[in-house]
Formats: sequence, C-alpha cells, structure tokens
Amino acid sequence: MTTTSVTATDRASHGAAGPAPAAPARRRRRPPGSASTWTAIGFAAPLFAYLAVFYAYPLWRNIELSVHDYTVRAFVLGNPEFVGFEKYTEVFASDAFPTALVNTALFTVVSIAFQYAIGLGLAVFFHSNFRLSGVLRALFLVPWLLPLIVSSSTWAWMLNSDHGIVNSVVQSFGGDQINWLTSPGTALTAVIIANIWLGIPFNLVILHAGLQQVPAEVYEAASLDGASSWQQFWRITFPLLRPVSGITLLLGFIYTLKVVDVIWIMTTGGPGNASLTLAVWSYREAFGTGQPDFSPAAAIGNLLIVIALVFGFVHVRMQRSWEKS
Repeated sequence: MTTTSVTATDRASHGAAGPAPAAPARRRRRPPGSASTWTAIGFAAPLFAYLAVFYAYPLWRNIELSVHDYTVRAFVLGNPEFVGFEKYTEVFASDAFPTALVNTALFTVVSIAFQYAIGLGLAVFFHSNFRLSGVLRALFLVPWLLPLIVSSSTWAWMLNSDHGIVNSVVQSFGGDQINWLTSPGTALTAVIIANIWLGIPFNLVILHAGLQQVPAEVYEAASLDGASSWQQFWRITFPLLRPVSGITLLLGFIYTLKVVDVIWIMTTGGPGNASLTLAVWSYREAFGTGQPDFSPAAAIGNLLIVIALVFGFVHVRMQRSWEKS
C-alpha cells in the first residue's frame, strides 16, 4: 500500500513538473578508415603537396646551400664541402654587411611609411564617392599593373642625369643638375622614390576596402555630437582600421624587404654599395657577377627569412593584444 502510494505520488509530481530531460546523445567517433576521413585527406592533400613543393623544399634547399661550399664546380658535380656556419660568419664579417643592413632598414622603413601614409590619405579621399572617383581610383592602379621592369626602366630614364625629365624640371626652375643614380648621396633616395610610387596602389586598395567595412552610422553619430573631420578620422577611422592597417604594413614590409628588381635595374646596388640592400646583395652574389657564389647568397637569404619571421610573430602578438583590448 505504501509503495503504491509513493509510486503514484512520484508519477503525479513528474507529470506536474513535466517529463524528465533526456540525456544528451553521445556522438559516435568515426573510425579512422571511414569514408569521411579519406575525403578530408583527399581535399587536404593538394594543399600539403603545394606547401611541401613550394615552401618546405625551397627552405630546406636554401639552408642546405648555406652550410655547404657551393661553387659552380661543386654545384654541377654535386660534391660540395660541408662548412657549417662558415658562410654566415663570412657574411657578418664582410665590409658590405653594415652598409647593406642600414640601407635595407632605410629602404624598408621609409618606403612603408610613405606608402601607407599616402595610400591611407587617398583611401579616405576616395571614400567620399564623388563623381569620377572610380575612374581616378582605377588610374592610381596603373603602377601596380605595369611589369616591374617597365616601371623601373621608366624611373631610370626619368632620373637620368643628362636627359631625364626630373632634372629638366629642376633646371628649369634654376636648380643644378642632380646625379640621381650615379651619386652615392642620392642613389638610395632615387630607388626609394621609385619604390614608394610602386607601393601606393596596394595600400590604397587594401585600406579603401577596409573603409567600406566601417558603418556609416558611426560617422553620423559623431557628426551629431559635433566631431570635426579630423576628430572623426583620428578617433573613428584610424582605430577601426587598425587590423587592416596591421596586415597591410606586414605585407608591405615583407614585400619591400625582398625587393631586388627595382634597385637592380636602376642602380645595380651602386654606385659602389650606396644602394645595396640585403636582397640585392644576395642576388649579386648568386647571379650578378661572373663567378657566382651560391652559399653566401643563400646565407643572406636565410637572414632575410629570419627577419621576416620575427616581424610576423610581432604582428601576431600585437594582433592578439588588440583583440583583447
């Protein structure tokens, strides 16, 4: 009697409160050899093959070149002598290393600073969507679309000491002739100017796309609060563009760090070592002389990879701190 009453009472209470929640069903783990696993491997295989062929192997090959003495004879016969870090020591002890390192820093920092500043200014200017803004924005992409050999040759002609249009304009205003490409004091400046002109379109495109993601309501609210154009830019546009600016500066840094063609076509790193950078030095050691020396060139290339990786990790760290804040 008591048991029956208790059972009835329990049923009544459960009925009043509703049915008890069912236990969550456990997902069955698919065996490693299932069809879906092989499908995932099949989709990922081309990516891993691409990374192995175009990233892992060239990197390993570059390291292998730098720790062996690869002369032309050894490169053909395949019997280079293992020298360890001797080639790195030669690079660091070379008289050209301090000059190339300083020129690389100046070339990279100055180019990125002006490319970003001018690109951001143009992106904000074209963001207003005035008449013909699309046409003018397309015209600014011309330097980006031209082959680098055409752009570099054009700048070399424009900056020619005797017949260049730049010197013609300078002299028409009473200035003296400037040996842009043949003077140690101006050669680096000349290649920096050309590289800035080439990099502005990239910054313009990326930053203009980032501006499209900023809600218009934010600017409307700021206008109602009486914020000026400069206050809107400094307190709305610039902070909201920080993630886009970070990746733009990182990609610009990596690209500028490895620039060879612009400098090589305009000055070949000269006169002397006046416009020599690490990337141009690496190219000169491997292909720019009658006696190529591949091992020092590979060592310099590995140094550039390390520098790019360091700044890449710094960017990732800063990006995480921005996301947290």
